[in-house]
Amino acid sequence: MAVATFAGGCFWCMVKPFDQQEGIESVISGYTGGHTENPTYEEVCSETTGHFEAVQITFDPAIYPYEKLVDLYWTLIDPTDAGGQFYDRGQSYMSAIFYHDEEQRKIAEASKKALQESGKFKAPIAVQILPATTFYPAESYHQHYYKKNPAHYERYSIGSGRVAFQQQHWGTKS
Repeated sequence: MAVATFAGGCFWCMVKPFDQQEGIESVISGYTGGHTENPTYEEVCSETTGHFEAVQITFDPAIYPYEKLVDLYWTLIDPTDAGGQFYDRGQSYMSAIFYHDEEQRKIAEASKKALQESGKFKAPIAVQILPATTFYPAESYHQHYYKKNPAHYERYSIGSGRVAFQQQHWGTKS
């Protein structure tokens, strides 16, 4: 098994698409990249901890390789938005790929470059590629939110603008 970590705005919207792929053992919502130990949701949202809302994925690379995770990640976000994602603004909602080893860094950098050069987006790709740091699981009520609160999850993913963006740019929705 291997681990991948992605920040793409609200972590509620990042779990379901990964969770539904064969070869994914677990998807955990949490916080990473900051300077506070064991941050709470309220602390992270206060923009004082330096953490990103993120998901940490445990996966079998023989079934679902890291390259495919990165490819899926791009379709879940607006990669040109440097100030957050969709309705959610601020540092804690910014997008980033957190690499766990040199191979992941190279794959993420190459994928970002290819997306930029594809011409799919006119603005520069703003996603940061950063070394993985300690990942703190979010509170239990945030875990697999799409299963626990499906109606609210659906309203949020549509109301935030995420679904419309995905449909417009990728022809999909999460």
